Amino acid sequence: MASVETAAEHERILREIESTDTNCIGPTLRSVYDGQEHGLFMDKLEARIRNHDREIEKMCNHHFQGFVDSITELLKVRGEAQKLKVQVTETNQKLQNDGKQLLDAMDELRQCRLQQRNIATTIDKLTHCLPVLEMYSRLQEQMRAKRYYPALCTLEQLEQTCLPKAGQYRFCSIMADNIPRLRTHIRDVSMSDLKDFLESIRKHSDKIGETAMKQAQVQRSLDNALTHQQRAGSGRRSRKEAGQGTELDGQGGSPLSEQDSGILDVEDEEEEDDEVPGAHDLVDFSPVYRCLHIYTVLGARDTFENYYRKQRRKQARLVLQPHSNMHETLEGYSRYFNQIVGFFVVEDHVLHTTQGLVNRAYVEELWELALSKTIAALRTHSSYCTDPDLILDLKNLTVLFTDTLQGYGFPVNQLFDMLLEMRDQYGEMLLKKWNQSFRQILDQDNYSPIPVATEEEHKRIAGHFPFNDPEWEKMPFPKKLPFSEFVPKFYSQLKEFIYACLKYSEDLHLSSTEIDDMIRKSTNLLLTRTLSNCLQYAIKKKNVGLAELVQIIINTTHLEQSCHYLEEFISNITSVPPDTVGATKLYGTSTFKDARHAAEEEIYTNLNQKIDQFLQLADYDWMAPQGGGQASDYLSDLIAFLCSTFAVFTHLPGKVAQTACMSACKHLSTSLLQLLLEADVRQVSMGALQQFNVDVKECERFARAGPVPGFQGDTLLLAFIDLRQLLDLFTQWDWSTYLADYGRPTSKYLRVNPHTALALLEKMKDTSRKNNMFAQFRKNERDKQKLIDTVVKQLRNLISSHQS
Repeated sequence: MASVETAAEHERILREIESTDTNCIGPTLRSVYDGQEHGLFMDKLEARIRNHDREIEKMCNHHFQGFVDSITELLKVRGEAQKLKVQVTETNQKLQNDGKQLLDAMDELRQCRLQQRNIATTIDKLTHCLPVLEMYSRLQEQMRAKRYYPALCTLEQLEQTCLPKAGQYRFCSIMADNIPRLRTHIRDVSMSDLKDFLESIRKHSDKIGETAMKQAQVQRSLDNALTHQQRAGSGRRSRKEAGQGTELDGQGGSPLSEQDSGILDVEDEEEEDDEVPGAHDLVDFSPVYRCLHIYTVLGARDTFENYYRKQRRKQARLVLQPHSNMHETLEGYSRYFNQIVGFFVVEDHVLHTTQGLVNRAYVEELWELALSKTIAALRTHSSYCTDPDLILDLKNLTVLFTDTLQGYGFPVNQLFDMLLEMRDQYGEMLLKKWNQSFRQILDQDNYSPIPVATEEEHKRIAGHFPFNDPEWEKMPFPKKLPFSEFVPKFYSQLKEFIYACLKYSEDLHLSSTEIDDMIRKSTNLLLTRTLSNCLQYAIKKKNVGLAELVQIIINTTHLEQSCHYLEEFISNITSVPPDTVGATKLYGTSTFKDARHAAEEEIYTNLNQKIDQFLQLADYDWMAPQGGGQASDYLSDLIAFLCSTFAVFTHLPGKVAQTACMSACKHLSTSLLQLLLEADVRQVSMGALQQFNVDVKECERFARAGPVPGFQGDTLLLAFIDLRQLLDLFTQWDWSTYLADYGRPTSKYLRVNPHTALALLEKMKDTSRKNNMFAQFRKNERDKQKLIDTVVKQLRNLISSHQS
């Protein structure tokens, strides 16, 4: 069984050797050598080889004749082939000789074709490379010319279009590597230009603002000229009325004279010829646009916008910070306003010429900040100002400032409200200034009637003050006006004050009624506070004479009469009728009345003081045994003084002169009585009473003579009635009548007070006791002393009974 399997295995191996490629026979042979029947296999292999050899031999024997025949034919063919070879060689030689020129031509043609191909390739490459080089050259030129935005666009085109088409060349790689550096350089240079631009506009913002404000002023002048021409026909009459009676004021600079159409026309023609440059003419905004475009292309627009706004906010804070001494001069305010206007003119231009760099909300935010800072600065610095002219110039400058910014669309209502607040401050400064003017006029006045020698002098004074008196007009020259110099000067100062108030109210967008109300209220303050205080100052100052007080009363009377002219004057310049409902009335009448009453009281007080000074010279001998036959010297001088004084009162209103005279007589009577009853006078003799009675009679003669006309009968004598009845009672020793009729309306001694009589009687009683120490032993003296004691007792009983 094993031999059969072995034989089958050997058979398989032999078939495999026969059919398998010799390169793969190794594994088959290995299996033979690995087995135990190696010899047996070799025997079978030899047997197989012999079988194949016998088959091959049979095959060769079968085909040998054919092989011989083929060899024979092959030998024949070799000879023919040799001949053919010789022929072919010859033919080839001939062909080679004949095609040599063709080959040379073909070789030249191939070389030309190769050159053409190279040239075409070169042209194609150059076609793609030349734009790169040209664009790079253009880029270099733009960089040298500092045209950075076109350079950036060129750089963008070079990177995205030209370089990819050019291919991989070394110079292209160099260019590609250089592009980021160029971008960075362009960005840095443009930012540097922007910083220079920001620094430049910060330094020149005042010039920009000055130019913008000049433009606004030119425009406003043109508008005013147009309005003036439109209203020239209708306003001619009102201007004429406003100018009546104020010729001298017109020469001094009335606001109406400033609206002369000829001057405006000339100024307008000059302004039209000299065109004021705009902000864009003074500032080159190209750095902003260039930097904006560059950052937009670089994809960093937000960064640029934030940087620009941040820097401008910082500059805004610097611009809005006023100088510490800004309030000293108008130039300080002008420079401050110019910087603010310049700042916002630039922002407004950037807002309208760029898309989104700044927006309306950003500009409005800055304007709100500027508005609050500006108003605070103006309030603070204007409070330091004491010159009303500077405040007026500041107001005009502020109005121009507001008009300029309003022309650019910024809301300015708060600034106008602030100007209305400053109006009160301006009014206070005007009051202080006019207070000095009034006091200076009062100090320089001579308090004498104004002499008028010619008609020209009269017209000159009438131009200052409206004075109408038909009786005075009939008098021949030379003559005197009843008032002194301060009356026309005061009236002119009042009109100048009204003009000053009017100037401030101009261009504040106020109605005529509001302007009229403001002027009237300010004028009332001037009248009731400033002018009243100045008149009180003139009346109350030391060493003021009676003649001066009399002249002050006359002056205030004429000023009071002129108040309705001031009413008409204000109505003419404001075009508001004085009878308008709700119109404020001037308080001038009450002011001058109060001043006149104060002067009258001062006259009364002054007269009384003069009387007291004379009474201090009284030197009575209260123990005189008998009185003299004539009045005391001091009283004679006093009467002479009163006569000369009341002679000056001829120009005063009759009632004032009468009141002054009555007041002086009453004070003289009261003072004489006090002199008689004063505590220092302890004893009074009958002789002293007789001398005192002579002096009182002298006073009564003065009163009876009528030093001031207008008294009815002996009215002035009533001032001395108390003293007269007292002296009659003592000199006539009519105590029985006094005591019997006391309390009756028909009593002869109705004005004698029992207290006064008792006090004087006590002094006479003490005198009798002292001087008649030894006379008590005489019967007459004893009776007299008893009589005095009895009267004293009765007077005391009378006083006690009336008190109970």
